[in-house]
Amino acid sequence: MNIKQILAKKISAAMVAVGLPEDTNPAISVSNRPQFGDYQANGVMGAAKKLKTNPRELATKVVEQLALDDNFNNIADKIELAGPGFINIHLAPSWLATQLAQTNIDKNLGITQRGSTPTDKQQTVVVDYSAPNLAKEMHVGHLRSTIIGDAVVRALELRGDKVIRQNHMGDWGTQFGMLLAHLNDKLQANEVAETALSDLENFYREAKIRFDKEDGFADRAREYVVKLQGGDTNCAKLWQQFIDISIKHSEDIYQKLNVTLTRADIMGESAYNDDLPKVVEELLAKGIAVADQGAIVVFIDEMANKAGEPSVFIVQKSGGGYLYATTDLSACRYRSGKLNADRIIIFTDARQALHFKQVEIVARKAGFLPESVGYDHCPFGMMMGNDGKPFKTRTGGTIKLAELLDEAVVRATELIKEKKPDYSDEQLTEIAKKVGIGAVKFADLSKNRTSDYIFNWKTMLSFEGATAPYLQYAYARIQSIFNKAGIDSKDVATSFNIVQPQEKALAVKLLQFEEVLDAVISECTPNLLCNYLYELASLYMTFYEACPILKEDVSNTVKQSRLALCQLIAKTLKQGLDVLGIETMERM
Repeated sequence: MNIKQILAKKISAAMVAVGLPEDTNPAISVSNRPQFGDYQANGVMGAAKKLKTNPRELATKVVEQLALDDNFNNIADKIELAGPGFINIHLAPSWLATQLAQTNIDKNLGITQRGSTPTDKQQTVVVDYSAPNLAKEMHVGHLRSTIIGDAVVRALELRGDKVIRQNHMGDWGTQFGMLLAHLNDKLQANEVAETALSDLENFYREAKIRFDKEDGFADRAREYVVKLQGGDTNCAKLWQQFIDISIKHSEDIYQKLNVTLTRADIMGESAYNDDLPKVVEELLAKGIAVADQGAIVVFIDEMANKAGEPSVFIVQKSGGGYLYATTDLSACRYRSGKLNADRIIIFTDARQALHFKQVEIVARKAGFLPESVGYDHCPFGMMMGNDGKPFKTRTGGTIKLAELLDEAVVRATELIKEKKPDYSDEQLTEIAKKVGIGAVKFADLSKNRTSDYIFNWKTMLSFEGATAPYLQYAYARIQSIFNKAGIDSKDVATSFNIVQPQEKALAVKLLQFEEVLDAVISECTPNLLCNYLYELASLYMTFYEACPILKEDVSNTVKQSRLALCQLIAKTLKQGLDVLGIETMERM
C-alpha cells in the first residue's frame, strides 16, 4: 500500500469540492516532526498563490470538506492547520493497525503489484548494468554499476514490472585482435586455453607488451581483427574460447556479490555487429548524419557550445570502423523495437554522461527511440580511497573486485571471531561471507548514486550506524526474541494494537515501504531504501527499550501485538535487504 497516494486521492477530492482545479497537486509529504502529524498536505499554498487568494482561508475550507468524509475520518484521527495554510494529518492508530494486519498476511508485504489497477500498469523495463570488458577481470570500478543496477532491478520486480536485464559486455573491438594473436601463440605452444587465461590481467599485459614492442606482432594482431570481423572460422573459435573463460570470471564475481545477472542476460557489443551498417545507412538516408572528412558524423545542434558550434557525434570512422556510438544506437533500436521496452535504464559512471545524452538525441531523431519510451542514463560517482583519489592498490594499480570481496570476508571473519569465539568453522564461514559482502554493498548503495564516496573498512564493518552489520544484527535480534519466547514467528497472531508513540512510529514507518520502493524505482537511487531500513531498525531499537514484550507483567494482548510488530519488522528488514542483494541470518 502507499499511504501517500491514499492521502493524495482524498485531499485532491476535497480540493476539487471547494472549487480548485482537478489537476491541483495536493503536495503530500512525510512530516519530519511527530507534533506536526505523520503527513502534511502543502498543495493549498501553491494553489492559493495561483488564484491570488488567502491560503489559510482556502486550507480551512479543504479541512472542513475532509471532515465530511467518513472514510477519511477512519484514516486520520486529527487534522489541523498550521502556519499560512499547511494541513497536518495525524493517522488513526486503529486504521494503522488494520493496514498492518493486511500487510503482515500479504506475501508481498502489502506492496501493490503493477497491473492490479488500471492506473498502475505493468511496464517492460530494460536495464543495462554491470557491463564489464571481457578482455580484463572485473575491478572495483565495476562494483557500483553492478550492485546499483541489481538493486533497482530487484525493486522493479518486487513491484511487479517485467524486467529484462542487459549485460552490455565489451566482447568486441580492436584489442581482441591483439589478444587472439597472443592466445593462438599460447595454444601453438601446447598451453591449454583455461590455463593461459586463468589470470586475465597478466594475459592482457603480456599481449600489450608484445603489441607495443615485438616486431611483426602488431601487424598480426590487426590481421586477426580483419579475420574476426570477416567471420573466419578458426578466429571465431579462438574468440569464443576467450569469451567463455572471461564470462566465467564475471559469473564467479556475481555469485560472490549475490547479484542476479546470469549468462542468459549477456547482450555483448558483438550482438549488434550485423545492424551497425544499417544504422549508419538509415542515419544518412534521413539526413541526420553526413559525410565529413571521410567519417560519418551527426552534428547535434541541440548541444551546441557557446560559440554556436554543434556537438560532434561520430558514428563511423574514416577507415570504415564503427564506434560505441553506433553500437549504442543499435541497442536503442533493439531494446525499443524487439524487446518492446517502455523504459530503458543504463548505469555507467558519470564520465559517460555526455555520450549517452548524444545517443538519446540522435536515437530519438532517427526514430530508434520513440517518445513513448523512457530513456534514463543513470550516472554514478567513483569509489575513492582515504586520500580522496580513486581507490587503488598501494602500488597504484587497479584493485581486482574478486580480491576486494575476499578481503571483506577475511576482515569480517576476524571481527566476528572477536565478538563470538564460540562459533563453529561452518557457522563462522557462512556469517562472515554474509557480513563481509553485505558490508561492502551497503556502504556503496547507501551513498547518493551521483556522489563520489570514501571507501573505509572500519566504517562499513561497524555494528553501529547505517551499516549492513547493524541491520543484519537488528534482524537476528528479532529472531532471538521468538527463540527466547519459544514461539515460531509464523505462529504469531496478526492483530495489532497501536497505543504507545513508539508503536505508532513503527507502524507508520512499516507502511511506507512501498513509497520508498517507488522512489527507488523512479530515481534509481537505492540509498533511499538504505536510509529507510536504517531508520526502521533504529525505531525498532527505541521500541524494544521502551515497550517490554516478554516481561511477566505484560498482558497477552499487548504481548501478541508487539510480537506481531516484531514479525513484520523482521519481514520488512529481510525483504528490504534482499532488494539490496544483502543476505540475513537467524543468529549473529
